[in-house]
Amino acid sequence: MGQLFSNTSKDEDSGDFESSFTKYFENIQTENKIISQETIHLIELHLKRGNIQGAQSVIRDALKNIDNTPINIAVTGESGAGKSSFINALRGVGQEEEGAAEVGVVETTKWRTPYKHPKIKTLTLWDLPGIGTVNFPPKDYLEKVKLQEYDFFIIVSATCFTKLELDLAKAIRFMKKNYYFVRTKVDIDLNNEKESKPRTFDREKILQQIRSYYVNSFHQNNMEAPEIFLISNSHLSDYDFPALMDTLIKDLPAEKRHNFMLFLPNITEAAIDRKRKTMQQTIWLEAFKALLLLNTPVMEYSLRNNMNNLKASLNHYRYLFGVDDASLKAIAKDSQVPVEQLKEIIKSPYLLRNRGVLFKDVEKLALSKNEFLATGFFFGKIFYFQLLFLDTVTEDAKVLLRETYLRN
Repeated sequence: MGQLFSNTSKDEDSGDFESSFTKYFENIQTENKIISQETIHLIELHLKRGNIQGAQSVIRDALKNIDNTPINIAVTGESGAGKSSFINALRGVGQEEEGAAEVGVVETTKWRTPYKHPKIKTLTLWDLPGIGTVNFPPKDYLEKVKLQEYDFFIIVSATCFTKLELDLAKAIRFMKKNYYFVRTKVDIDLNNEKESKPRTFDREKILQQIRSYYVNSFHQNNMEAPEIFLISNSHLSDYDFPALMDTLIKDLPAEKRHNFMLFLPNITEAAIDRKRKTMQQTIWLEAFKALLLLNTPVMEYSLRNNMNNLKASLNHYRYLFGVDDASLKAIAKDSQVPVEQLKEIIKSPYLLRNRGVLFKDVEKLALSKNEFLATGFFFGKIFYFQLLFLDTVTEDAKVLLRETYLRN
């Protein structure tokens, strides 16, 4: 495989490292970067000074921080607004599945209750009791729900805007926390209007009326209106749910974006692509970190002797993107499509079966003009495999979305 920058001095190597690092992150929008701009500048500074060990150390700490930083999301609002259903939808958990937030026609949340995401262990959704309930009167609410512990609040409403919700929004803003206002059950409102006024039914006009009602409620109470997101817990890909996720990602600190983006349900191809892009950044950073440690010629990497590691990487991507065996069974059950039929339309489970062909595919990938790979560095065959696995799993997730979710 040859020597990396074999004809350059150490200073020239550092300059090449810096140039490639800078170029890569210049091509990523700020709201999608999983490390902060300050961290990027620090790494560039180390590289400019030839401090390879310092740059490697910063990248290692950044990756560790990304993996371990907790994300706490509070979901609150009026009783019966659909808080628990919203949490279950976000977690991809059915209402009757084990570990689901309890859903009912009356207030079912009596105490603040944490719900871990089934795949992203650092992410917790907190189901908070409605303000003004028996155990949580307004005067004690903020103290009892421990306001300061959450990254942001999602206030859920399904009917008229109440004074209690307004007071809660004021308190959250006073504590310098972000909050987002979500109006659920808009699909029910639309269906009711369509049934009662079939000739004059205007979907967009009704949605705008709902939105305007909440905006005006804030203005009438001398408050700047937050962005209002209209959603259906039963149909997340419709209405404003994708826009809500985009806003949350943009507002989160960089080190929390990676796990939050992985948490997004596979409801649109854009959401799946977003997962792919954040995973690409971690693969690239791991590769760059490893490359910085190479002070000797790169040794031939024996891929054929490391199939267990490759298999673990592939299974990890399949798990995160919901195309692993357990996820396929769940999708088959929900969509009433035989699981064997789903397995026939995806490729990732079979990637490692014909290893000889796969090795040739990787050689072609290494020689390609793929923009992600064209950084001036030879990252090692193992990272080409990871990218190939990631791309294949991404496409599998899209195929399953088209065949099941979008068809229903």
